[in-house]
Amino acid sequence: MPFHRRAKNELRPGDLVYYGPSPEFYGIGEIIQREEKVCIVDFRGTGLLGIHKDEILTNYLIPIHKLNLTGVLKAKV
Repeated sequence: MPFHRRAKNELRPGDLVYYGPSPEFYGIGEIIQREEKVCIVDFRGTGLLGIHKDEILTNYLIPIHKLNLTGVLKAKV
């Protein structure tokens, strides 16, 4: 079963997260605001798409502090 169908993350403003399906495109972001099932995340342009702020369902966000992300996000060369 995909992560977003079983995810029950306790996310709070200030938590660092990445967008589960495509972490390299969005990059690493900080939760700015949370409302029930939606979070406003500031990615600060860290991903390949250069996205800064986006509204994303919480079950698609994976907290960084719970996972080892070595090798998930590669530096641009």
